[in-house]
Amino acid sequence: MQAVIRVLSILLLAVLATVSARAETWPTRPIRLIVTQGAGGTPDLIARMLGIRLTRALGQQIVVENRPGGGNTIGAQAAARAAPDGYTFLFATAAALVTNPYTFKTLPYDPLKDFVPVGIVAKGPFLVLANPGVPVKNLSELFAYAKQNPGKLAFATDGPKNFSGILAAWIDKLGGADIMQVPYAKMPQGVEDVLAGRVQLVVLAVPSAAPFIAKGQLRPLAVSSLTRLDNYPDVPPMADTFPGVEMIGWFSIVAPAGTPADIIERMNRELDKILKDPQVAHQLAVVGFFTEGAGTPQTTRDYMRAQYDLWGKVTRDIGLKPE
Repeated sequence: MQAVIRVLSILLLAVLATVSARAETWPTRPIRLIVTQGAGGTPDLIARMLGIRLTRALGQQIVVENRPGGGNTIGAQAAARAAPDGYTFLFATAAALVTNPYTFKTLPYDPLKDFVPVGIVAKGPFLVLANPGVPVKNLSELFAYAKQNPGKLAFATDGPKNFSGILAAWIDKLGGADIMQVPYAKMPQGVEDVLAGRVQLVVLAVPSAAPFIAKGQLRPLAVSSLTRLDNYPDVPPMADTFPGVEMIGWFSIVAPAGTPADIIERMNRELDKILKDPQVAHQLAVVGFFTEGAGTPQTTRDYMRAQYDLWGKVTRDIGLKPE
């Protein structure tokens, strides 16, 4: 028996030594970071900023590869089918991992099975805004006004299956009103119509809304995070009206399923250090996102699962059918 134990101990040590050696030598060549959006957009800019710092930390070039189209499915599919060798990662949007399963009838990848989480990059809340001509200052007043004036209010959205459309439909359902949606192929046109008063309400990311708020052209009614924003301390969270309700955008880094755990851990550690740099946090804040670090792969997995379940509940509540 002692001989068997000694053999098993030797084998275990050999395995640990191999894992340790791989962690110390990886990476030995450039690493691909797939972005599901086009060049120049917020996801691309954040991915490239992180790529520069990860290149320094890892000693190998992080090559950002834009794979836009298909509602984030093209890039996600490319990452899911990549070799799980630690040389391909996906800069994932919330849409790619937790929204698409409820808006597409079929996906060319499985967001729960085809990826292993590395870490959360950042989270970004949205603002619910009104044309100043609407006599309300918060969500409670909005829904009271909507019920007293049926048919007089409408949301400008980027479509019923996109973020602003889903958020607008959900809070309308929670508020028990019947506020219609006007979908726009290009949201700048929707914003223009809200500024002109042809449509009364809109949901925007904080950086997009900021200049209109500063000029008094749009009035913020609520923020979609659970807490108030430092830049807008007077704007209440949706949770003040609907306790516990939060719906925010976020980015994460994931890898193809089967990527070695030691490589995931190394990438997570480096990402966490970068995100906890005050300069990086400031750069993210400029584009409307906040970070508390990458977390761990397990906390990232837990968060993504909770978000997946949340979107399932929301889409069921509003009766959204996948297409």
